[in-house]
Amino acid sequence: MTTLIIDTANNRPITVGVKINGEDFKSTENITSRSSRIVLSMIDSILRKHKIRLRDIDGILVNTGPGSFTGLRAGIAIANALSYTLKVPVNGKKLGAKITPKY
Repeated sequence: MTTLIIDTANNRPITVGVKINGEDFKSTENITSRSSRIVLSMIDSILRKHKIRLRDIDGILVNTGPGSFTGLRAGIAIANALSYTLKVPVNGKKLGAKITPKY
């Protein structure tokens, strides 16, 4: 099982990773702007590093907060777009299910 991990809750350090058969591999970058572009680039890099294709992803985990509104919005939007395209669940929820933030 391969899960993509996206954490943009704090819009400065961004963490992207993959969980492969229960083992986490993560990468963190400190950014100053354009988080959505950086996140996509980071996803591409970590998938290439571990020789994973997008179609190999079985699920996506995204941090839904608390955190920066702008950062959360970027991460959740990317997770939802990938979920729709790949037809995989986000945070264990089926395609089209509402992602409920943690309060």
